[in-house]
Amino acid sequence: MNTKKYFYLLAAIVLLIAACKEKERFSPNSDDKTPPGQVTKITYMPLYGGARLYFSAPGDEDLLSIEAVYTNSKGKPFTFAVSYFSDSLDVYGLADTTGAAIQVYAVDRVGNRSVPTEVNVKPLQPAFTRVAESIIVKPGFSSFILDWTNELEQNINVYVDFSYTQNGEAKSFSTVFSSNLATDRRFINDLYLSPSEPVSVKVRVEDTYGNVTPDIDKGKINLYEDSKISKANWILPNPNDSIAGVPMCFGDGLEGRNRYVIDDIIDRGDNLNFMHTNSRGRTGKNADGNMPWNFIIDLGDYYDLSRIVTIQRHSGGIANISRGQYYRSENVGIYRIYILNEATNEWEQITEHKIEVPVGLSELEFVKYGEAGDMAYMYPDDPKYTKKTRWFRFEAIKGFSGNYTLDDANCLSEITLYGKKSNP
Repeated sequence: MNTKKYFYLLAAIVLLIAACKEKERFSPNSDDKTPPGQVTKITYMPLYGGARLYFSAPGDEDLLSIEAVYTNSKGKPFTFAVSYFSDSLDVYGLADTTGAAIQVYAVDRVGNRSVPTEVNVKPLQPAFTRVAESIIVKPGFSSFILDWTNELEQNINVYVDFSYTQNGEAKSFSTVFSSNLATDRRFINDLYLSPSEPVSVKVRVEDTYGNVTPDIDKGKINLYEDSKISKANWILPNPNDSIAGVPMCFGDGLEGRNRYVIDDIIDRGDNLNFMHTNSRGRTGKNADGNMPWNFIIDLGDYYDLSRIVTIQRHSGGIANISRGQYYRSENVGIYRIYILNEATNEWEQITEHKIEVPVGLSELEFVKYGEAGDMAYMYPDDPKYTKKTRWFRFEAIKGFSGNYTLDDANCLSEITLYGKKSNP
């Protein structure tokens, strides 16, 4: 045998022996009743609602993991674990900053636990109380708005209890919003109350570990009043006709028609009720692509606008039970709104809106959300009416595809506007 072959054979034998020993080290032995040694030298760094534990693991050959157990005020235990390779372990769910006792164990392959080592930690303020302190409630149009920040992006639930008296009848409701976004905005919609019928609001916030704040009274708020604007007198410019230098889009491609966008009939899959640019989004002298495109409406009179509701193309089949194209390609994911200042003959941008894609929904729930449409305020941060206008412009910027980066949106089913008739 030459030297090279001998060397490879010897190396293979050494690796095989090492592998067998490693396998033997981690082979469970049901007869093993001996717990591993204790975890020692525990220190910690405070986290928001938790702590990062640093430790020295025992030297037992069959050691598998290190576990930390925290029991909350309701007697419910929460266990956190890392492999024996780690030198730190994060624990969360601590409800306040007063301090908490955590039991730390070494665990072997059979499941034997060591004698616990107790460590007392004082965490930083937890996420759920930070969120609760940040919640702002403000009135909207036939609705009220909740804004909050969650810079730690932890999973929280925001419970909203609200009540009001309408036509002499007291009414109470509750709803819950789940979120892990750094900033979030939610609406309580369809409250058709006059400004003289206040709504009382209380909130509380819960985390995934069962910690919850007491009710926080947000007082009474008076909502703003608006109504749906009739489409009976709306007029659409012809495709490529320019209004204040901006051409009306071509929406009569394939099965689509521009007029379908203002007929109060939504696309339900079997009626093909939508507009379709057929990738002729940019019309006019500088036409060079599918997006952006502009849908322009002559409202037939002067209005102060408050909200817009857009309905997407569905085309999900005649049974109307599948998601179809809701929140997908060919639909508009980002758009801008403009009104025309006739004194200067210039379009004034009101807002840019991104339609968020719902998560965790069934096919039927997608249909429900899609048919309800997406509502946006003209001034989302400070709800109010626009200046009086007769001309409205919807500019489609991006589709949903590629995380809102692609120019593939060429359809829209319906536009509905809310507001009030302008004063003469």
